[in-house]
Amino acid sequence: MKVAANTLRKGMVVEYNEKLWVVMSNDIRTPGKGASVAQVVMRDIVSGTKTDIRFATQDMVERARVESMDFQFLYANDGEYTFMNNENYEQIVVNKDLIGEPAQFLQDGMMVEVQMHEGRPLSMTLPETVIMQIVEADPVVKGQTASSSYKPAVLENGARVLVPPHIESGTRIVVRTEDSTYVERAKD
Repeated sequence: MKVAANTLRKGMVVEYNEKLWVVMSNDIRTPGKGASVAQVVMRDIVSGTKTDIRFATQDMVERARVESMDFQFLYANDGEYTFMNNENYEQIVVNKDLIGEPAQFLQDGMMVEVQMHEGRPLSMTLPETVIMQIVEADPVVKGQTASSSYKPAVLENGARVLVPPHIESGTRIVVRTEDSTYVERAKD
């Protein structure tokens, strides 16, 4: 199925130059003169190399037929992550590179969406947010709460995140998995 270059979104899989690519980002740019262009960053699914392609916004790109399936996270071992399909109990093992930075937020039993092409995992989407506990946070400085500044904190998985000054060690917070940002204090 062909789609216009300006409709490409992160996570879409396309066929380009007889290879499969996953779209990392698509930035529509409008120069002072001339037509708009789509600046698309893509990663080759087989080799993992990234490329930056400039398309005219009306250019058509072949979108690969991809199946989305739900898998449950089982365990991690030396950068390899094992997931199970709850319908047929089939297990797949993927490399950390396929998941990227959000891998640090995987929790036992977490359900993820895996995009598959001809039985091979291409990309993975974690839930939008997770609840994590803060194990280390700088103390509140008197008068700092009035400003809109953020302070560094360390989560139970070792990830670093910026939190509002009133958040203390031991607090459970909601974190966005895509970019490791604080959303809100978790409701207990």
